[in-house]
Amino acid sequence: MSFKKIEPNLTFADIALFNSRERNRAIKRMKEINAAVDWKPIEEILLRNYHVGKSFEGNEAYPPLILLKCLLLQQWFRIDSDPELETQINDRDSFRTFLEFPIDLSSPDHCTFSRFRSRFSPDAMRAVNNELLSQFASKGVAINEGIAVDARLVKSASHPRSKQTLEEEKKISQTPEGKLDKTGNPLKFSRDLESDWTVKNNTPHYGLKEHASVDTRYGFVLATEITPASFHDSPYLPLCVTSSCHTKNPIKKVFADKGYFGKDNRDFLHMNNIEDGIMRKATRGAALTQYEKERNKAISKVRYVVEQYFGISHLHHHAHRARFTKMIINGIDCKLRQLAFNLFKGTKVLRTA
Repeated sequence: MSFKKIEPNLTFADIALFNSRERNRAIKRMKEINAAVDWKPIEEILLRNYHVGKSFEGNEAYPPLILLKCLLLQQWFRIDSDPELETQINDRDSFRTFLEFPIDLSSPDHCTFSRFRSRFSPDAMRAVNNELLSQFASKGVAINEGIAVDARLVKSASHPRSKQTLEEEKKISQTPEGKLDKTGNPLKFSRDLESDWTVKNNTPHYGLKEHASVDTRYGFVLATEITPASFHDSPYLPLCVTSSCHTKNPIKKVFADKGYFGKDNRDFLHMNNIEDGIMRKATRGAALTQYEKERNKAISKVRYVVEQYFGISHLHHHAHRARFTKMIINGIDCKLRQLAFNLFKGTKVLRTA
């Protein structure tokens, strides 16, 4: 199956709408974002990692770059469902401008967005984010000199289940009977069996955990990973740090809260010639010195940027709850939010530079 050829040719309708488009702030912003990025390298990454069916029957497939840009619009404009995204693309002129759609081309079907997420790998999304940040760095934006690492809890897309019920359902899901519904047909929808229980501030929580690292200068999101909620924060510091190396510039310092305090993380930073910015924690028989208390205060004033990203995600992207029942798809959704956040942030930085 080949891809549709989408050419943004001017029509009489486009010419008639030209004056109103020039005064539309949303269209101006979409054009600004399009101009800030060289989409060709990103499209090449997508083509290498996204494969459509080999059948010669049916309509031509939408190019993966178009589908990626559709999902970016979903993130920016807080659209909760794929059917609503389809409707908005058909209805909003600013969306069609960003996608460079001719006036006679309709939106991809909402099922196409779902298939795109399921066929696209986390590694491919990391490559796309890496390319974007490398482009910003090549334009003089200093990235990853200092990074802040933290984690947040995310509610499951499913209702909470007891640990015993969860274990039973996991076992059943591995059997042939567990893959069928009550009528004997293959399951179309499934429960979230990858979430887990944890306790934070004496409150039980059922869901997932997002680990992230953020650039301390401009606030770019450098890495994001999803795990069950019961996984501890500390072992993910090395992964977040290594995943944050998007440019030739070495990471100079890592900031993190007391949850990452431990010899393994300090040794990791020392071996990689990275300055230790992990807050110190009092231990049994060893209270914090006055110097360590002041040091912790200074670190907390820098590492707020990662909490700011989490706050914006909760407020504007409804990211306090997972959208999907499969952890790998939620991971793709997190990386899409990361890409959308960085595109918006990078365009603003370049505008004010």
